[in-house]
Amino acid sequence: MKYLASLAILGFATAPLAAAEKDWNFGDGTSPERWASVNAAYALCDAGLNQSPIDLGAPNARGDVQLDTNFGDANGTIALGEEKVQVDFAAGLGMNSGGKEFNLIQVHFHTPAEHAVDGERYPLVAHFVHATKAGELGVLGVMFEEGAANPALTTIVDGVGKGKGTAVSFDVNDMVPDELDVYRYMGSLTTPPCSEGVNWHVAEAPMTASAEQIAAMEANLGPSARSLQPLGSRLLVAPE
Repeated sequence: MKYLASLAILGFATAPLAAAEKDWNFGDGTSPERWASVNAAYALCDAGLNQSPIDLGAPNARGDVQLDTNFGDANGTIALGEEKVQVDFAAGLGMNSGGKEFNLIQVHFHTPAEHAVDGERYPLVAHFVHATKAGELGVLGVMFEEGAANPALTTIVDGVGKGKGTAVSFDVNDMVPDELDVYRYMGSLTTPPCSEGVNWHVAEAPMTASAEQIAAMEANLGPSARSLQPLGSRLLVAPE
């Protein structure tokens, strides 16, 4: 239970640890949100130097980041809220990055995508949130462009229509590129309390989602992307 307690401190609620009532909202995705003015506990959102999301279009290094995933068929539960569409997973799946084992906790979505590439954002992104047993967070972001319908998204959208607490089953691999080349940097949560020390991995290749799937997500989420944050002196590694 140690990593569950750590997730609660970082602002990620899990089934045994209920989240506090939401007191903040996304803005237009361009203007600074100034969440610290809403709640002093969110001071890092405005003052932090290692915040997310960022524009991935100007990397300062290139290399093949070794990221191994252990994804497959998963059982999950739909979690809904204001500006929130999420699937909480049972234990068993995860990824290995930098020799560390990260356990898959949940996937949630943003419309449009939060990370940009040369100023452009895809219409939808999935953030697969992981944690080590010590509570260190690792996120894999996968962006979606309009195209063929995604089978896993079909299941999720149907589950959202049935409401909070709906059980869903799908293959997580259906939402991840076969060739998983990623951007890699250290950042933060993109929502309050904006805790830093998050191991970010963002897939270079987008997946596809149908116009109807994207519209369904937008209907539930609305504009739900945080404004872009400065890279500063951080290392941003792009695929070779």
